[in-house]
Amino acid sequence: MLTDDDVDETGRALAGRALELPELAGARTVAAYVSVGGEPGTAALLDALRARGVRVLLPALLPDNDLDWGEYAGPGSLARVRHSGKMALFEPSGARLGPDAVTAADVVLLPGLAVDARGMRLGRGGGSYDRVLARLERAGARPRLVVLLYDTEVVAHIPAEAHDKPVHAVVTPSGVRRFPSG
Repeated sequence: MLTDDDVDETGRALAGRALELPELAGARTVAAYVSVGGEPGTAALLDALRARGVRVLLPALLPDNDLDWGEYAGPGSLARVRHSGKMALFEPSGARLGPDAVTAADVVLLPGLAVDARGMRLGRGGGSYDRVLARLERAGARPRLVVLLYDTEVVAHIPAEAHDKPVHAVVTPSGVRRFPSG
């Protein structure tokens, strides 16, 4: 079991690796997320992006598991929200921008449980990000898709369904792996 210090340390390492990505260096808008539980910490990355002048969008879970978006304005702009039957999430407390706001992102940082050698991502099973990816495709938006994981969560193979799309890269504390099909 990881301690809070482990998660924070990993988050700082991930932020350093992610900030070296050319995609993030040139991004004006990044759709990200606030890590929960044992996920690699995202706080350091969110603050570093904001310090660069990047507009950071964070999700707010809707009752149907779709995602609305709000702008990140620092740690004080987050509210802890408990959704029925789910763990508490930190969501933006400001104005909601609508589910389509994600289509303006240059980069979308995706949570996940694992990514395989093809760049296929295993999500948490709620379908929220499957909807986001479908929305991006319908809008003709082509942001770079990047997953933040621990090294042990990059695996050989994940079963994929027809609607699953590969990501462009995975960032772990030890480095970045890119996928040609993403």
